[in-house]
Amino acid sequence: MTAVSSLWRLIRTGATFERTGAMREALEAVDAPPALRVAARVLGRPFSWAGLKGDESLPPVVRALSALGPAYIKFGQVLSTRPDVVGPKMAHDLRVLQDKLPPFGEEEARAEIIRELGAPAEELFSEFSPPIAAASIAQVHRAVLREDGRAVAVKILRPGIERAFRRDVDAFFFAARMMELISPSSRRLRPTAVIEHFASVVRGELDLRMEASAAGEFRANTAEDPSFRVPEVIWPLSARRVLTTEWVSGTNMGDVEALVAEGQDMKTLAASIVQTFLHHALRDGFFHADMHQGNLKVGPGGEIIALDFGIMGRIDAYTRRVYAEILMGFLKKDYRRVAEVHFEAGYVPADRDVSEFAQALRSIGEPIFGQDASRISMARLLAHLFDVTERFGMETQTQLILLQRTMVVVEGVGRSLDPNMNMWEVARPVVENYIRDNLGPKAVLRDLAGTARILSRFGPLLPQMAEEMLIRTNRNMRPVESKPLVPGWAWAACGVVLGALAGAAAVAAF
Repeated sequence: MTAVSSLWRLIRTGATFERTGAMREALEAVDAPPALRVAARVLGRPFSWAGLKGDESLPPVVRALSALGPAYIKFGQVLSTRPDVVGPKMAHDLRVLQDKLPPFGEEEARAEIIRELGAPAEELFSEFSPPIAAASIAQVHRAVLREDGRAVAVKILRPGIERAFRRDVDAFFFAARMMELISPSSRRLRPTAVIEHFASVVRGELDLRMEASAAGEFRANTAEDPSFRVPEVIWPLSARRVLTTEWVSGTNMGDVEALVAEGQDMKTLAASIVQTFLHHALRDGFFHADMHQGNLKVGPGGEIIALDFGIMGRIDAYTRRVYAEILMGFLKKDYRRVAEVHFEAGYVPADRDVSEFAQALRSIGEPIFGQDASRISMARLLAHLFDVTERFGMETQTQLILLQRTMVVVEGVGRSLDPNMNMWEVARPVVENYIRDNLGPKAVLRDLAGTARILSRFGPLLPQMAEEMLIRTNRNMRPVESKPLVPGWAWAACGVVLGALAGAAAVAAF
């Protein structure tokens, strides 16, 4: 996609919002400053003729996003979980984007099954329904296996979806590069890296073999988790553009009235969805990163059923500890420690003042604690948080994008079930358990044992490596009598090795 076509795509985006009437509604929903409202309308109105018309039966913002394509629909799905940001009415309207988009034809779906699975649907399934749900990437059919009579869900990618996403992503890359060129201050946000991260996520989502693998791993990780269920993948009937899983029955988590009618404990359910997400993220470092209501069901016994594993997040052990320490610091109102963790992890430039950053963090945390969630303006809070990150030169951490995005979505889902839910209080027991298990004496011994295991694998090479290191050091030494034969850092390295071995021995003794 050329720069000209990318620019035109962006212009058409603004034109579509203007033509559909979505521009005014969107700016009002996020309480945009007057100057931004005027600028958006002035720049968008001359090109409104070039905007996509969309489905006139849909609300303006939904109409614009669905007309613009799958990448924009993904953004709308996130906003649909945040009535505290975009308002209850718009959030409700955007729910359509989760799983109620217009489906593609059943004949196209059957043709895809033949191409991908090598046999017609009639040979593989004794029953094959019309589409029961359709979202931005794919649609789902209910079927019954001819082989053993099991009910299954068959997910099929939309025709041409790869090309549509590639077009949007190219336009986003162009916008990111222009932003970095025109506004050097925006480079700390790393817009190009953010879009690259988004593109990599999308590439994985467009290969259903990767989703099948993620579902299998997630199911194995959560097999012992009470009140949480992941459907089984039917591997022989899964391919790049078709995914078959066991059918699971439950009530859509977005259907609050039905859940209430069933007698579900909404407060418990809201807390459970948040705690489940945090548990997976902190314990496993592997979590569902698209947890909007369209991908969640509630079983008859109140168990949470997760669907659609196209977007999964991973965070390494060190990042999990950093994240947990930051959350714990906020929960304890220890803003100094929160600030120190940010500096230790390199999230804030070293030349900034720790005390000033701690003070800024207090201005973020204090308005939240002890407040009824319905009285907290998340839109204002996010705006203030952005101001703080700009002031202290914080760069975007791409490894945390999915985690932070999912946390925002999960909190929105929880508050749709219990408007008075306080995210911090609900998160407290999970974070405290993680801190106790991973930052105490047992964790130190476990880390040392891990270090010893790594060293043992290189055991036969250690003498040679030590000899080569000492020879290089000796050659580079200056002839000063007071200088020790072995530098201090070498003794420190030996100390680490001996400490690790001692720790391993201690663990073995237990």
